[in-house]
Amino acid sequence: MPRSLFLKIFLWFGLVMLTVIFGTFLVGELMRPERSEQRTRRPLDPILNIYGKDAAEEYERGGQTSLNNYLDSAQRQSNLRLFIFDNQMRELLGRRIPADAPDVARKVLETRLPEFVNRSGSPLLARPVRTDSSAQYVLVAELPPPPQSWMFHPVVHMLAVGLMGGLFCYGLARYLTSPVTKLRAATRELARGNLSARVVPALGGRRDELASLAADFDEMAEKIQLLLDSQRRLLGDISHELRSPLARLNVALELARQRSGETAQSALERIQREAETLNEMIGQLLALTRLESGAEEISKTEFELAPLVGEVVTDADFEAQARNRSVKLGNATGAIVLGVPNLLRRAIENVVRNAVHHTAEGTQVEIELVDSSVSGSPIAPLRSAAKLNGADLQAVSIVVRDHGPGVPAEALAEIFRPFYRVDEARDREAGGVGLGLAIAERAVRLHGGIIAASNASDGGLIVRITLPASLTEKRAAD
Repeated sequence: MPRSLFLKIFLWFGLVMLTVIFGTFLVGELMRPERSEQRTRRPLDPILNIYGKDAAEEYERGGQTSLNNYLDSAQRQSNLRLFIFDNQMRELLGRRIPADAPDVARKVLETRLPEFVNRSGSPLLARPVRTDSSAQYVLVAELPPPPQSWMFHPVVHMLAVGLMGGLFCYGLARYLTSPVTKLRAATRELARGNLSARVVPALGGRRDELASLAADFDEMAEKIQLLLDSQRRLLGDISHELRSPLARLNVALELARQRSGETAQSALERIQREAETLNEMIGQLLALTRLESGAEEISKTEFELAPLVGEVVTDADFEAQARNRSVKLGNATGAIVLGVPNLLRRAIENVVRNAVHHTAEGTQVEIELVDSSVSGSPIAPLRSAAKLNGADLQAVSIVVRDHGPGVPAEALAEIFRPFYRVDEARDREAGGVGLGLAIAERAVRLHGGIIAASNASDGGLIVRITLPASLTEKRAAD
């Protein structure tokens, strides 16, 4: 059984339609001889009554010559070949008669009832004739052969009706499933982050149950959009309000540095570094909030991805050395990306720093830049037919792998939510607040890509960032 609702409706309606057509055709074929006789006899009965009586009277009045003249005139007017038999079964003009005519005439003389013979060539219609002198005759009329055009064949009629029924079933199935198809498309758009996706405007003036379902979907999507917009505004407002106390903290820090002695300088420098980190995080959060809300235009440029990843690896490796860890870049694929370099750098940096925080001591974080332009790639639904730098748009993945404890399977999709922490105590020790991967996810999504996490078979976490890109050449990282 097909899985498509359209095919199910079309096939079921088509099956019912074909059953009705076949049944009608079968009944029609069984009743065809009777209907054929009735259609032929009814319009000819009054005419043949007149022809038969007039022909017999002409014969009695003027003999064969008068009868011959009358039948010739009648045949020219009606396009019927007429024959008169007497009660001795003799054709009165002695002409060549059809093969079945004597048998039909004899039966009429015996039954005194009209007879019809539907021969393959020309049908015969015979009627009894009685004159005023009480003489008995039989008039046999040979009808012209029916038209033999293929358009009159019953099979052609059945095929024509079947074609019309098929078109009707197709239109009905399309009418019933069109709202479902549009609802499915809107659902996919909503899942991809397009919160403005709606269904009702695409349905026109429909007022049925499917239109009500579409209206419910639009109402749900609107409420989700309002909730998320409110959340983004709240986050932006809070981040903006934090700027003021942070600025006062920096002023107080400078005053404390001027008034304190050398013993307090190291602690004050630590406070300054943390304040700068907090200020940078707030600024980045505000920028992402503006970008997601559409309040700020994204100025995208084309740039090489491999050098940007190399810079992130160099900086992260320098920081990791102090914690007896390292960051290494393996094979890299040359790729050109269209986007915001600083924003994408921040996303990659957050993922790499998260890996450095959680990889085991004495191990290294492994990073690769690989070609993901394969059939069935997860980036495929996000790519367009556009070209970048004159080349076909493909996909490239940045794979970051650590050797830490990994993440529980049920939390793999949750780690990209803001302020989510797998282990509260561990993340506090690492200095995390649950924003790094969330910022990375939003930045990657703004570049038309996707980010996903999975556990390695031998331990550790693998984070894959897949982006639309134009691949150049493959090279090994230095």
